Amino acid sequence: MASKPGLLTEWPWQKLGNFKYVLWAPWVVQSTYSFLTEGEGERDLSNFLIFPFLLSRWAHNQIWISLSRFQTGRSKHKIVHKGIEFEQVDRERNWDDQILLLGAFLYLASKYFPNGDHLPFWRTDGIIITILLHVGPVEFLYYWLHRALHHHYLYSRYHSHHHSSIVTEPITSVVHPFAEILVYFVLFAIPVITATLTGVNSVVATAGYFTYIDFMNNLGHCNFEIVPKWLFNVFPPLKYIMYTPSYHSLHHTQFRTNYALFMPFYDYLYDTVDKSSDDLYETSLEGKEERIDVVHLTHPTTLQSIYHLRLGFASVASKPYASKWYLWMMWPMTWMSMLLAWIFGSTFTVEKNRLNKLKMQTWAIPRYSFQYLLSWQRAKINSLIEKAILDAEESGVKVISLGLLNQGEELNRNGEYYLQKHPKLKIRIVDGSTLAIAVVLHSIPKGTKKVLLRGNLCKTGCAIALALCHMGIQVTTACRDEFEKLKLSFPGMFGSYLVFSDSLNVETWLVGDGLKEEEQRKAPKGTHFIPFSQFPPKIFRKDCTYYTTPAMKIPKNLENMHACENWLPRRIMSAWRVAGIVHALEEWDEHECGDKMLDIEKVWVAALNHGFLPLLQA
Repeated sequence: MASKPGLLTEWPWQKLGNFKYVLWAPWVVQSTYSFLTEGEGERDLSNFLIFPFLLSRWAHNQIWISLSRFQTGRSKHKIVHKGIEFEQVDRERNWDDQILLLGAFLYLASKYFPNGDHLPFWRTDGIIITILLHVGPVEFLYYWLHRALHHHYLYSRYHSHHHSSIVTEPITSVVHPFAEILVYFVLFAIPVITATLTGVNSVVATAGYFTYIDFMNNLGHCNFEIVPKWLFNVFPPLKYIMYTPSYHSLHHTQFRTNYALFMPFYDYLYDTVDKSSDDLYETSLEGKEERIDVVHLTHPTTLQSIYHLRLGFASVASKPYASKWYLWMMWPMTWMSMLLAWIFGSTFTVEKNRLNKLKMQTWAIPRYSFQYLLSWQRAKINSLIEKAILDAEESGVKVISLGLLNQGEELNRNGEYYLQKHPKLKIRIVDGSTLAIAVVLHSIPKGTKKVLLRGNLCKTGCAIALALCHMGIQVTTACRDEFEKLKLSFPGMFGSYLVFSDSLNVETWLVGDGLKEEEQRKAPKGTHFIPFSQFPPKIFRKDCTYYTTPAMKIPKNLENMHACENWLPRRIMSAWRVAGIVHALEEWDEHECGDKMLDIEKVWVAALNHGFLPLLQA
């Protein structure tokens, strides 16, 4: 929102949310029906192609979003070295509104404009006129319009909304108040309307023109330098007719320079070029490799979770993971991405964060949760994890934490497999179990005398049971095999606190993977379900309290957090991920994997001292 919102700031359909797409359904249905039912000579191809063209614009922009986020997470050519926060994602989530507005314009023009229907697919003269009108009037008028928008009156009421994003993403380019977008549409419509009224317009001219605008807008706001220097060496005048990402980024950091749309010529003509434009281009293109201190190794969970990653859909990734009905409509692409990752995929960078001087990255193994359960996939998954560890070692990473199923007991014995294979590793492998235990212990309601242990046992569950018995809290299990397994590992003095009982009448349940619905149904009203597993139990009871998986609130100065970690709320991080960060901050020189554990209280206090805070029930 602008600092002093002016007239027509809000979009007309803003309150409709995602239902805004319904407004365009009649046009799409009518266009498709007419094309399929009318005779060969009466079909209006140009009208029919409007909807596919709008979809292509959406896909074009989304590709730029994913590419930009991928590059700024790993590339050395990043321009502005600051982070993006949730506030910016929320502000820019309506980037598709301008696509809907263009759709309305095209459908209305096709029906009511002279020569607006039955456009030919190609006309060379129309394409030339469109290019010339953009190079001349559009670029010139935009330059002066843009300068006017930086006058304090218009800036505070409209353009400041756009400049709220100092660190830009591709779709920052089209995030403006409604009134400002309308003015831009009038300006960009000059070539299209002129070509249409003179009868020389074509499908290629219109679609190509707006695709060009999208491409250049996304290029200028992507925040990594991508334009190679050899282009300017081969054709030096290109410097005046094509801007670069670094050139436009200066407009967002300096505000009063580099006003041009896509052609810097007018900035040079009117002496508004930022003096550091060439230097910033050179340094951004050369880039600088950043040292990474901590890597968190994760993986996608469900098939739909690929869209929830930071590289997927920005608005989806900025909220806790939940299955969305509209994502099911994309199942062909979902399955294709899974198959390609299965066959060709390698570990990829998801995001980059910073906590004071500590630099962190999250890497993802290109495998989904169900693939970790396939015994014939374990060797391949282990090789991917091993390669990630060795790559991190080669890059000078201090600590790598294993998230989700990357530390499975059956897969790699909680990471011990890699230590046995590479005993001279300098990088420290952390499974995060100690901090996860500490979080669970501090989540148990005060005054609790008895807990019920359910679900599949693991290293974390066994250690929690032992710690509770040490604290004088009775641990009950209803599974004979689990009881015998725990009994063997317990010292005699604490064994009396471990009880086998078929009764589920306990109000505090500590649950691992595999908790069944029928078990939850038997729990007394008001039961606290506290998971110690990486994955949360499914919620079947409204009269009970469900806690999140072990997690903590992150410090305020942890930067570049604009995506949720799986199902966790905003600015909440899993204990396993926090453990790797704390390990690096404390400069501990030991591994935490296999049967190895650290001192629970020591790890808990260290996490609190570094600004991580307890997270109570969901």
